[in-house]
Amino acid sequence: MLLIFNHAILRESVKHSTSICKKKETVLNLVIYTGTRRIIIEGGTFMANRMNKTEWSWVLYDVGNSAFVMISTAIAPIYYGSLLADGASVVVGWGYAETIVSLIVALSMPILGSLADFKDSKKKFFLGSALTGVVACSALSMATSSFAFLLVYIISAIGLNTSIVFYDGFLVDATDEDNYDSVSAKGFAWGYIGSLVPFLTCIALIFAGGAIGIGTVTATRLSFIITAAWWLAFTIPMLRNVSQTHFKEQTGKLFAQAFGELGSTFKSIVNNRRMLFFILAYFCYIDGVNTIIRMATSFGTDLGIDSTQLVLALVATQLVAFPAALIYGRLSRKITPRIMLIVSSAAYTLITFYAAFFLSTAREFWMLAIAVGLFQGGIQALSRSFFSKLIPDKKHTNEYFGFYDIFGKYASIIGTFLMSTVTQILGNASVGIAAIAVLFILGIVFLTLMPEGSDT
Repeated sequence: MLLIFNHAILRESVKHSTSICKKKETVLNLVIYTGTRRIIIEGGTFMANRMNKTEWSWVLYDVGNSAFVMISTAIAPIYYGSLLADGASVVVGWGYAETIVSLIVALSMPILGSLADFKDSKKKFFLGSALTGVVACSALSMATSSFAFLLVYIISAIGLNTSIVFYDGFLVDATDEDNYDSVSAKGFAWGYIGSLVPFLTCIALIFAGGAIGIGTVTATRLSFIITAAWWLAFTIPMLRNVSQTHFKEQTGKLFAQAFGELGSTFKSIVNNRRMLFFILAYFCYIDGVNTIIRMATSFGTDLGIDSTQLVLALVATQLVAFPAALIYGRLSRKITPRIMLIVSSAAYTLITFYAAFFLSTAREFWMLAIAVGLFQGGIQALSRSFFSKLIPDKKHTNEYFGFYDIFGKYASIIGTFLMSTVTQILGNASVGIAAIAVLFILGIVFLTLMPEGSDT
């Protein structure tokens, strides 16, 4: 027996289906369409169907852009180093490049986000950012000097990071609020596993390309083209199937209105204690997460772990993060996101102490990589979806995510500065690494101080 109801009679349909199923042995199936999601009720039990086309299209962009994240972490810095003159530091040039990217994105995204919130604008900004990143990524293959390579990398990284802010803002358009956590988690999960396909292809080409007559330099250049093609391919579903459903109307001069509403959004964040405490918590714990991600390879190198082991450990982190992020999405339906973020921050505190005082061998580095994978995707995915829930007016989503990105980008420098300063003052690297734990502890404190709400 199959009945189809519309959204207007959802509540009564559920009550009626439950009573019928209790009286009869046959199972009554109801299919209820509620806009972007279909709910199947069997025997009075709710079961959400698999993700629809819109949600999958949104998730797939994470699969695409994560390929660039992987190559910029493991391959691009090494290739940049090969272009440098003897004695020049990779760390200095690459560090300046990352700093420039963070500053430009953090300073520009609030106003760009405000402009993107206007009707029919979000996808245009997303398309411009994504295509800039894709083209620049491909152009990395043509850079023959260290300066040119670094300049093109900065452009590609800016394209990536700005597109991700618009992409995050599309979460409220791609699915219902009840599914923010699970869909966001699937984005990170499939991003982790999907990015391994082009990454391992590029690694195989670099290390084994000689067997088919492809030199290491040529293989490395081809890896940038492969990554760009992968990124572009998984951008297309997003462009075709995800539309802006939350927007604001233009009522005055474009830039005057954008700046005015941007100021209102900032005041809203300051005056909303729940959002303010979350932003402060995010500022602290995400910096700790980013510091560990950035410094993990440096830790391993200083321990004398060879590059092959480091790459394999990085792959292991991605493989572990895939199911872990999915599990986080499911648990968020039973445990409040705030509690899960507190647990993740506490786990990262322990991971930090482990790295500081027990990490000394390749085996222990692998244990660290696996531990990071268990919590990395979950804490990132839940932060994104939880913040989406806290936004009071979905018409201004990109404005809010613009400020969210400011805290994420500027947080990127505190952990490394704290670690370096403590190490220099005390002359003990282990204590310097352990100092990062302070950021996670502060994050836990701010999360605990958040006023209660229906989504905490």
